[in-house]
Order: sequence, then C-alpha cells, then structure tokens
Amino acid sequence: MVAGAAVAAAALAGRYGIIAWQAFKARPRMPRMRRFYEGGFQSAMTRREAALILGVRESVVAEKVKEAHRRVMVANHPDAGGSHYLASKINEAKDMMLSKANNSGSAF
Repeated sequence: MVAGAAVAAAALAGRYGIIAWQAFKARPRMPRMRRFYEGGFQSAMTRREAALILGVRESVVAEKVKEAHRRVMVANHPDAGGSHYLASKINEAKDMMLSKANNSGSAF
C-alpha cells in the first residue's frame, strides 16, 4: 500500500514537473543583458552622450562613473580585442562625466 502511494506521488510529481518545464520553455524570450549605447557618436561629446556610453545617469556621483568606466572598458579594452576608437570614446566619456575636459574631443 505504501509503495503504491509512493509510486503514484512520484508519477504526479513527474507529470507536474514536465508541464512546468514545457511552460518554462514556451515563455517569451526576454533580454538578459543590459543594453549599452549602440553608437552614432556626435562630433562634440555632450554630457548626455557620455552618460549613455557609460550607462549611467547624467547626475551621478564620481564613484559610480569610475565603476561604470571600469566595467565598460573591461568589455572593450584594446588589449582584449576591443577597438582603440571605442576605448578613446569611453575615456572621453569618463572625462566628460568627471568634468575634467570641456569639449576637448577625442584623438580620433
């Protein structure tokens, strides 16, 4: 009697597990990664563009700018297969957000 109840419980649990897995596989795909700035650089970088490149708000503290710069630079560093142009734009965005450079322009 106990063995029969255990088999029935295992069968029901397996059935519900399969139904849950099928529902999980049929759900709509949602992006997992945060979207980054997709380009189209302006001739003179603005504070808004710098914030978009780094993925921060325009009014953010310096610590968050440095953290965002580090994160984006790791993904786009020239030594890791990234572009020198993008690295210069990322550095320019950091300088703009930290108010070190006022419309100095990038090297490219």
